[in-house]
Amino acid sequence: MPNVDMEKFRLRRFVEKLDEIGEVETHTEAVSLADLSQHIEASSKATLFKNVGPQNMEIVAGVCANRTRLAAAFGVTADKVVDEYRKRIRNRQPIIEVSGAEAPVQRIVYQGADLDLTRLLPFHVQHQYDGSAYISSAIDYSIDPETGLTNVGMRRLSLRGPRECGTNVTANSDLKRIYKGRAARGEKHPISFAIGSHPLDVMASQLRIPNTDEQTLVGTLRGEPVPMVKSLTNDIKVPADAEMILEGYLDERGYIEPEGPYGEYVGFYGPIHLDPIFHVTAITMREDILHQTMLHGSGPLIHRAESVHMGAIAKEAQARNILEAAGIRPAQIHVPPSSSEGQHMRVAIKPGRPGLARNVISLLVGGILGVKHVFVTDDDIDVTNDGQMEWAMASRFQADRDLVLFTGILGMPMDPSLDGGNMGAKAGFDLTLPYGKGHQVTMKPAQAPVIEGPARYQTVRQALEGSGPLYYADIMSAIGTRDGREVATQLDEIRRAGQLARNANGQYLLGKAEPEYTQLTEPIHDPNSFLH
Repeated sequence: MPNVDMEKFRLRRFVEKLDEIGEVETHTEAVSLADLSQHIEASSKATLFKNVGPQNMEIVAGVCANRTRLAAAFGVTADKVVDEYRKRIRNRQPIIEVSGAEAPVQRIVYQGADLDLTRLLPFHVQHQYDGSAYISSAIDYSIDPETGLTNVGMRRLSLRGPRECGTNVTANSDLKRIYKGRAARGEKHPISFAIGSHPLDVMASQLRIPNTDEQTLVGTLRGEPVPMVKSLTNDIKVPADAEMILEGYLDERGYIEPEGPYGEYVGFYGPIHLDPIFHVTAITMREDILHQTMLHGSGPLIHRAESVHMGAIAKEAQARNILEAAGIRPAQIHVPPSSSEGQHMRVAIKPGRPGLARNVISLLVGGILGVKHVFVTDDDIDVTNDGQMEWAMASRFQADRDLVLFTGILGMPMDPSLDGGNMGAKAGFDLTLPYGKGHQVTMKPAQAPVIEGPARYQTVRQALEGSGPLYYADIMSAIGTRDGREVATQLDEIRRAGQLARNANGQYLLGKAEPEYTQLTEPIHDPNSFLH
């Protein structure tokens, strides 16, 4: 068995890395559990608390809450993170089984009378109308008894008592399917939760790849095999380098306990509903444990929610796969973090054939369930820039021509605009310039000129004879001037000689004209014509 570095993908080591690049705000003062979420929401950085609650716990939040931090998790720059994600997904990794003696996460063990969730974990109320105190960073590991494959997901835990939690198994998922089958047979469902995990482990828990043993996906995103250790009170393997593991089972009685409401991933509260009860049979942890909570579901701050940024990387990668499979190579894809779990997607494309933008819209709306609105621009727009997107919408979009509407289509779960239903509408916005008109000056974005030498001609007349038609700035480059006013003087001399013309785009050229007048070589739209 190769040597395994149990610190390389540890949460504490990652937080230290974030601190080195200025992404951590540290609180050394005492902070109550009641005030924890207020502090987390007040900072745009990852927040590290050294002294929380009566047990003086050490807790970190927000480690996944922007693209820079996630790029650091992958070991690349922010502009390379999607490419790195796609590369790792294609390179599956195995697991490495280690013994309990080798697993840091099993250094300290609580069982039996020592088990007390109210003392050992920092459950805290995260939103004003939450139904209980919560842990929001639990990654669940369990085994499908029909296939023998490990299922991995992520879900909240609500404090119910010293050895019991509520959890959310209502949304469609493999765990829901597995658990309902167990409950129908009157069987308990063994499950273990990892709390305090590297961002790549959290991202791996969100992957959905059919017929895959999902414990291998953790190593796949890490880019190397992941060390796994068997839980003490069930047969489930969990990451040996996590901060804490809660072992136990979902009981056989099914959906019996009201759970929620809770601030959900679209920034609104999910409703109260019936769910299973999780019974804790053991807690294992590192000796110097770092607890973890997540910024989740806070509507006005949805752009900083951790799930938003992790989901954006996955959706951008998925969108690029879909488009490339159709022979379309987008210049840029961006999921704005404020669009509630990737409901908005922006795509920049190089101008091509007519209808290309609509093809892009149709492919993405049909291929990605969570996408609600798709915005397609030309590649002169930086789709990560909100200002440029607003400009593109204002200057290139006509609702009766450029809106692509899809009705009666399956919507994103928990979208409050669906008003409790499943079916809704999606839309595409074609923000590209009219096809075939890119040569017109009125279709060109205005920006600062690039005037550079060396001079190719001595006079404006020579430039027009040798290179015309030319725009004014191009004439300046052609004669190598760093001033430009002399160009107007020389153009005026040509005008007075009856030899100056301009085309509909405004370029200058030599032609035959009435002395002292500029000749137009083609008709133009004159907004003042009604005055004549």
